Amino acid sequence: MLKFLTRRLLTMIPVLWATVTLTFVLVRLAPGGPFTEEKQYPQQAIDQLNQHYGLNDSLPKQYVHYLRNLLHGDLGPSLKYQNRSVNEIIAETFPVSLELGLWALLVALLLGLPAGITASLRPNTALDYIPMSLAMIGICVPAFVLGPLLVLAFALGLGWLNASGWDMPSDRILPAITLGSAYAAYIARLSRAGMLDILPQDFIRTARAKGLRESRIIGLHALKPGIFPVVSFLGPAVAGLITGSFVVETIFHIPGLGKMFVMGAFNRDYTLVLGLVVFYSALVIVFNTLVDVVLASLNPRLRVGS
Repeated sequence: MLKFLTRRLLTMIPVLWATVTLTFVLVRLAPGGPFTEEKQYPQQAIDQLNQHYGLNDSLPKQYVHYLRNLLHGDLGPSLKYQNRSVNEIIAETFPVSLELGLWALLVALLLGLPAGITASLRPNTALDYIPMSLAMIGICVPAFVLGPLLVLAFALGLGWLNASGWDMPSDRILPAITLGSAYAAYIARLSRAGMLDILPQDFIRTARAKGLRESRIIGLHALKPGIFPVVSFLGPAVAGLITGSFVVETIFHIPGLGKMFVMGAFNRDYTLVLGLVVFYSALVIVFNTLVDVVLASLNPRLRVGS
């Protein structure tokens, strides 16, 4: 396991380097600059700002300077939010995105796992067709459609919840459902497929022949190997829930990391976009590594293979 973790950490270095390089080049290829679109800046002030942030240097020099600061954990100053560094913006907004992602993950698990397990126990019946049909709808309906529909129904229509904001505990409900519904649909289908592969196995028939209760067979013997596909999916799912909430945070006006990423892209804030991409990439690698460790702990054959 130690060799496996060491190998994954060493693999993280070239992946992050390639991500930083591609993002650095792409944001510089975008037309305009962080100060050129603002009419209130006179040209002399724009030249001074470019000189202050090193934007007048050649691209190779800017690239080397950014990598040098990155190795020290410095993501640089924001070009649009004066007197604020990218590190400070991440420290301020990431807890909001993390909380939203965890609530959405809870929604996905509470909806997806029972639906998938129930469907696998009663295949080709109404208990199978109904949740799987709802899961397909959840996969097909994007967040930018589901979010406004929930706002229209529960905020504007019934008046039960707020349409936007992040001040009250109830403000978490609509964004969490919007973000977690698609992942709940995937979890439902994966858990159904995994359980259907396990239930016909010999050790399940042996447990039934011994007279064990069905609930004990499902919970003790079938569930652990049956949710392997779900555990494998949770790595990119958790990373996607935490880092992929751009649309949800914009719809509900949540002051999270995703909204800052969108604003940074619109404002051509090079350092903010670069810093958030690096942070997102590191999160994805960390979550995927954690899932691999969990899978290895659940399946001893994976530990031998690693």
